[in-house]
Amino acid sequence: MSPHRFCVAPMLDQTDRHCRYFHRQLSRHARLYTEMVTTGALVHGPRERLLAFDAAEHPVALQLGGSDPAELARAARLGEQAGYDEINLNCGCPSERVQRGAFGACLMAEPALVADCVRAMRDAVAVPVTVKHRIGLDRGEDYGFVRDFVGALAQAGCEVFIVHARNAWLQGLSPRENRTVPPLRYETVARLARDFPAARFVLNGGLRDHAAALAQLCHVDGVMLGRAAFDEPWLLAEVDPRYFGQPAPCATRESAVAAMGPYVRREVAAGAPVRVVVRPMTGLFNGLPGARHWRRALGDPALLARAGDRVLEAALEAMHRGASAAHTAGCL
Repeated sequence: MSPHRFCVAPMLDQTDRHCRYFHRQLSRHARLYTEMVTTGALVHGPRERLLAFDAAEHPVALQLGGSDPAELARAARLGEQAGYDEINLNCGCPSERVQRGAFGACLMAEPALVADCVRAMRDAVAVPVTVKHRIGLDRGEDYGFVRDFVGALAQAGCEVFIVHARNAWLQGLSPRENRTVPPLRYETVARLARDFPAARFVLNGGLRDHAAALAQLCHVDGVMLGRAAFDEPWLLAEVDPRYFGQPAPCATRESAVAAMGPYVRREVAAGAPVRVVVRPMTGLFNGLPGARHWRRALGDPALLARAGDRVLEAALEAMHRGASAAHTAGCL
């Protein structure tokens, strides 16, 4: 069974260390990814803060953004020394800021350079080096483009490809639109898996539930959920039973809240803003009575200031009061 059978996508401003710790309370086996960290920030910036994670997050991968082989090798080495289980190279982000830095999705137009980056990183570390990329650039849909890109990286030693099954449109779309407007082409990823049987392929893009994700495992080695995992985090409670044949670590949403309590208190005591620590839990009760009150409580500055590191307990109380009031009103 592939260790990449189920992954949570790297998402800028979302999959920070607090989010990953929370996700780990819901699944012991999902592979987690950091937000993209640029090589410049890591080599010249506050690397201890950028690389910080809790040991409970394993297995966890560090995603890097960059295009200079030597800098990527140095950054990968720092990631390995920090304890990450995998180093992932971002060749899929289409944002203008990333393009100005000459990395992300635009690197797909330079397979020889990316191959050099992969070789340099593999020479620098013993942990796996993987690549996350799109299936094409702009409106071109020639299969040969992505096949040759993957082929060059496979020759450089890359064995795991995480493929967002959309093109990246480098002009005219925002990063948000690039996640929804270019059409999904899952068959392209399945074809890559057939053409490169020695490699492992993880499908990303448009997967919103387990039925859709599990159906793709007939064609690829793993699946990766992004926004769905952040917006509806309780989806992750089904990962261990459905993908790995193991019991879920938390049987109920309330037990997940209880599991997070000591972490919230520890992080707030260390100086982390309570709002930042609990933000990934906002969607935990979505679809249930009182969920609106839970979300409101976790975003209420006055409550956050008043409750401090006990905000989860206060939010649960607010949710239960709201659900009870709605039930009473419905019975009248």
